[in-house]
Amino acid sequence: MDLSSVNSALRRVPSWLIYICGLAPAVWLFWLGLTGGLGVEPIKALEHRYGELALQFFIATLAVTPARRFLGLNLVKHRRALGLICFAYVVCHLLVWLLLDVQIPSQILADIAKRPYITVGMAAFLLLVPLAVTSNNVSIRRLGPKWRRLHQLSYPAALLAALHFVLLAKGFQIEPLLYLAVILLLLLLRVRIPTLRRV
Repeated sequence: MDLSSVNSALRRVPSWLIYICGLAPAVWLFWLGLTGGLGVEPIKALEHRYGELALQFFIATLAVTPARRFLGLNLVKHRRALGLICFAYVVCHLLVWLLLDVQIPSQILADIAKRPYITVGMAAFLLLVPLAVTSNNVSIRRLGPKWRRLHQLSYPAALLAALHFVLLAKGFQIEPLLYLAVILLLLLLRVRIPTLRRV
């Protein structure tokens, strides 16, 4: 399938538009939380929605390479924007938990130490921090080949993020397992299988 016209149109889309469209739900959800549009537990709902959006943008970021390799759809220009939007939602998810949900510093530290799903989630966040900090042209130039190796941390971070959702779910739920399965599939699709050489 020839997607050259689609790819040409995608290249003309400005990055600022991706950021605006990607982050608009964050503002809208916060407004809904303030105005009672998120139900009887708005803080929990906001925390969950931000976390789910972070996973969705994580999946979109991981899908860029397989989409180009197997479908011919080129979204490479927007991969950085998708990744940074993902990180923004992770930060929103974390801030809602820290500032609106728990609020007590000693309780925060205790939860990180004692609750496996929080421990795993914090590990994923810590892996994402250097990736977000170095997602700029200056870092790419200064780090050189090390930049690509550093950004391979996104793979374990994605697995930890999906595992965080699985552990967070109470009882057997399909949705967290689907996120984990999709992330595993995308990571497998990124692996290059070497072709067998003829003897």
